[in-house]
Amino acid sequence: MKELKYVNYGVVFQEIPDEVTLSVNISNCPCHCPGCHSKYLWQDVGEPLTPLSLERFVKEYGEDITCICFMGGDANPMYINKLACYLHQTHPELKVAWYSGRSRVPSTINMADFDYIKVGPYIAHLGCLKDCTTNQRLYKKAVGDEFADITSRFWK
Repeated sequence: MKELKYVNYGVVFQEIPDEVTLSVNISNCPCHCPGCHSKYLWQDVGEPLTPLSLERFVKEYGEDITCICFMGGDANPMYINKLACYLHQTHPELKVAWYSGRSRVPSTINMADFDYIKVGPYIAHLGCLKDCTTNQRLYKKAVGDEFADITSRFWK
């Protein structure tokens, strides 16, 4: 299984509505979207992303966060799914989100293991989530295994 690495992390307030999110930027992105604002994540650099590193993040930010969001990980979506399961088992108080640059969630992923999933490559002329013309979509877990499209929450 291909190891994933993170480059940096930090608390953000705009990625996931109504959540104080610890955003973890994952390197070795295979998507290489034209116009990408995070080209530094195209390289295979950083520290290994493991359950131990997640524990360090949770210990560092503790009760200040309500969600952890994996920004990338498309080089090994099954490992992202494994980390999501780990977080739900060890920290059920936290929501888990995943931002994928792919157009669809891979069939190998169990969406029920996530609370939020964003899909869609960045396409400059369509804009990002805040633009009503975007191709990107953010889904929130609703009832059971169903997800609701909440992308419009970003539109003004």
